[in-house]
Formats: sequence, C-alpha cells, structure tokens
Amino acid sequence: MTPEHSESSPLVRIRSLLPGLARAEQRVAKVVLDSPSTVARRSITEVAEAAGTSETTVTRFCKAIGVGGYPELRIALAADTARTAARADRDLGGEIAPEDDLKTVVGKVTFADARAVEETAEQLDVDVLAKVVEAVATAGRVDVYGVGASAFVAADLQQKLHRIGRVSFAWNDTHIMLTSAAVLGPGDVAVAISHTGATADTVEALRTAREHGATTVALTNYPTSPVAEVADHVLTTAARETTFRSGATASRIAQLTVVDCLFIGVAQQHLDQSIRALDSTRDAVGTHRLETRHDGRRKPRENGK
Repeated sequence: MTPEHSESSPLVRIRSLLPGLARAEQRVAKVVLDSPSTVARRSITEVAEAAGTSETTVTRFCKAIGVGGYPELRIALAADTARTAARADRDLGGEIAPEDDLKTVVGKVTFADARAVEETAEQLDVDVLAKVVEAVATAGRVDVYGVGASAFVAADLQQKLHRIGRVSFAWNDTHIMLTSAAVLGPGDVAVAISHTGATADTVEALRTAREHGATTVALTNYPTSPVAEVADHVLTTAARETTFRSGATASRIAQLTVVDCLFIGVAQQHLDQSIRALDSTRDAVGTHRLETRHDGRRKPRENGK
C-alpha cells in the first residue's frame, strides 16, 4: 500500500472508498471484504472469476485503493489477517439478529464501537489533523455544520471549543447554515460533519463557506464523497454501520473520537488560556450541582441553608 495507508487495515481503506468505485470494482471489493483471508491465498484469476469480472478490473481495483498491484494486495491482506487473529475470539460480528438476547446485543454493540475507535485512530491522517488544529486555533470564528445524528457531534465540538474561549457556532438548519456560511471569510473555519459525506444540506453549506474564503474541513467516513470535494482538509473516520445504520451508532462514536483529538490539539495551542477558561466554566456551573458524599448520597443541608 502507499505510505499514507501502510499502517492501517486495507479493509478500512476499501470500505471508505467503496461508494466511489466503478460497479465492477465494487464487486471485487465485496469479494475481498467477504473473506479477506481467502483472497490472500487466491490467484488474481480466481478473484476475477469470483467477482464476475476480468483480471484487468482486479488490477484497476488495486490501484484505486492505493495498492501497487494484486501481489501487494495479497500481502496486505495476509498481514491484516495476522494482526486480527489475536482478537478473533471476541469478534462477535456486526449484524444484530432478531433472536439475539440483550447480552449478545451489548457484546456486539460494544465491540463495534471499540473497533470503530481503534480503526479510526489507525487510519487518521495526523498531518491533516495538525493542519486543522492550526486553522481552528487561529480562526476568528468556527462554524460547525451537521444534520441528523451528525448535529449532535457538531454541537459537541462547538461546546468544547466554546469552553476554551474559541468563538464557535453549531448549526443544523439548512437556511441558518447557509446564512452562516455566507458571512464567513478568510481567517474563519467551517467544519462539516457527515458520515456518508453526501448530505446535501451540509455539502451546500460547506461549499458556500469555501466560496466566501473560509477554510473548510470535512469529517466523514468516505474521503471521495461530495463533502470531501469542497473541503480544504478531510478528516476520516472508519466506522462500519450494518443492521441498525439508521441509529448512527458506531459512526457517532468514531466522529466523537476525532472531535476529541481536534479539541485537545486546539487546547494545547493556547494551553494557559484553555486551562483558565476550563476552570472558569467549571466554576460557573458548579453551584448548579448537588453536593454528594463518596457513597453517592446527597449531603444533608446545613441549618439555615
């Protein structure tokens, strides 16, 4: 694989690029994703036959995912299989069956969430993250766009930045996103959050912000998606959503992981100011917390209070 992706799983890379592949290449991808360990032992002819396509298409697929050729793909898959063998006993699979009891559901959900965090960390481009940190840390204003489940992640980023004194706003209404983007300019940053990268409202808002001179950032699972096309910097997650995709489960956890990394990076740029701001904001809400004892029970009120 290319140096940029040499340390991450080839399967993560394939899943992230899947929507942008040609139809015949998607069939090859399905064969690989269905049984990577088997493909690692197969010849290019056997893989082409399994995908109902040609050897040329398999080679084209390898280049599309950043692999030099089929031999390199086999080596990468074999290495990935070896890395994952140690955790095979706890891999419960992604699909939740109707007959699964709650204990099994808990196991599958927590495993999927943990893998989303691990795989996101493995493939996250730290150089790109550093550029985003620098842009946000020096921005006059940061606007964050997201709808649906991504709106909650956008609100989390806005709240974190606001707590350390960075001027930030989170928007999830189309008209407000667009009017917000229209008043941004050079020195400002717009961040769009979308798992699929194809949410029209979010893409349009980020495009508008870019047209007005703002630095644009996309946080998505798919680096070749429409939102990535209008972003100066693309941060990617690696979440697999299966049976309950509409619940946006693992994708939300993966997005929050990147948000946490971004927030801490920005806080480090203005460490003393960030610490003072965090202390001040904690003190400001401190009087609204009930006092408790170590056993979790509320402390009794003193006489006259």
